[in-house]
Amino acid sequence: MSAAVRSLKWVLVVLAVAISLFPFYWMLRTALAPATEVYADGISFLPTSIDGSAFVRAFEQAGLGRAVVTGAIVTVAILVLQLITCVPAAYVLAKVRMRGAGTGLAIVLGCLLVPTQVTLVPLFVGVNVAGLGDSIVGLVLPFATSAFGIFLLRQQMLAIPDTLLEAARTDGLGHWQVLRKVVVPMAGPGIAAFSVFSVFTHWNDYMWPLLVSRSASTVTPPLALAQFQQADTGIDFSALAAGAVIVTAPVVILFLVAQRRFVQGMSGADIPG
Repeated sequence: MSAAVRSLKWVLVVLAVAISLFPFYWMLRTALAPATEVYADGISFLPTSIDGSAFVRAFEQAGLGRAVVTGAIVTVAILVLQLITCVPAAYVLAKVRMRGAGTGLAIVLGCLLVPTQVTLVPLFVGVNVAGLGDSIVGLVLPFATSAFGIFLLRQQMLAIPDTLLEAARTDGLGHWQVLRKVVVPMAGPGIAAFSVFSVFTHWNDYMWPLLVSRSASTVTPPLALAQFQQADTGIDFSALAAGAVIVTAPVVILFLVAQRRFVQGMSGADIPG
């Protein structure tokens, strides 16, 4: 590859990264700039001064602090339940020879074909009939398992050599011990990738909390941000941007920490042989 081609490649990469990151930069710039600059004429890439009052308004006016705690509880609870249900199910479909495994896989694939929006109304009716409306349990329970998680982890576990599992069973390990001591460590990248995906999905979920939440105690971060878009008071763009920074920061940090595992899990790479 010639030097000109390599230079052009790096220019395109840098340009793509700059375009991708610019909305995040502008969000941070709007959050830190004085509110009067939001409506100023022209474009200034740097604020004339740093003003942190927008972050104060984000916490006070929208109750973002409480919403972040609620969102963290809901997201972590969903992730724990999904791992408890998805990991054993994926192991059974990938490595346990039993009748009905093919039918189970077909059901999982069928669930992947159903759009989430189709199930919102039945889930909403069921949650309210069960008396779980406007509760943390109502926000968590419908997502206690994931067809995508089962499928992703099954594909990861298929790459684990059967001979290794047979050797473990020869040593006297049962299915649960094989799953805990052999399969889970080797499927770590896939589990990490699904964990990141689950956290991203449910931390940013807006539609389901909008249907279930009716009080401040069950408001999640996306609902809290909507407080700045009330038609009667106008949109406080600085506080909205500050709230977006607060809500976005945890998932960005999580991805930066787990990006290597995430890429391995999604690509199926680096599975020990």
